[in-house]
Amino acid sequence: MAKRRVLLVDDEVTILLTMKAVLEMNGFDVETAASAREARSKIRLNEYQMVMTDMRMESDAAGREVIQAARTAPYHPAVALLTAFPEDDWSEMGADQMLVKPMQTAMLVQQIEALLVNHAAKLSRLASAAAAPVAKSEKKPKVKKSAAKRLASKKLPAKKIVNKKAAAPAKKSAAKKPAAKKVAAKKAVEKKIVAKKPVARKKVATKRKK
Repeated sequence: MAKRRVLLVDDEVTILLTMKAVLEMNGFDVETAASAREARSKIRLNEYQMVMTDMRMESDAAGREVIQAARTAPYHPAVALLTAFPEDDWSEMGADQMLVKPMQTAMLVQQIEALLVNHAAKLSRLASAAAAPVAKSEKKPKVKKSAAKRLASKKLPAKKIVNKKAAAPAKKSAAKKPAAKKVAAKKAVEKKIVAKKPVARKKVATKRKK
């Protein structure tokens, strides 16, 4: 297993050498920097899995400068603020964790290991989230047909069309039949009336007998 590279930044040489020895005994490859300026240069030229920096070095804001340089690095290392004076806004600075010194060796190593595991999981989630929109965009969108095109694409059966045309005359002839029946019935009634009229009898002149 490849050793994980750590950049340790502190302006106190005693602390720097002691922590370097502790981390190397636990399987880390450690480089050191005694100022924010030196740390920024090493972050730019090399790659690290973790950057651990003190807060107050050549200036009170030196630790912030190191954190900012680590955050903008293309390889995205985990960042820990190592300080004897706890800062309430360490997460706003961009640090993943704050480590308060002095600290027991076993606890320090345990926290560093946990930070590296959590940071690797975070990078994996970010990579998956970034890949998801790309995968979706590769799928060809389904083209929806307009209502007019859908109707045009549907072929109506010939039988239905013929039946519709044939149905029109049938309806007309059906409409004519009741009218013809009414006329015939009217004529029949008229004939009956005529038959019932009394026939006018001609008066026959009878000769009176003399």
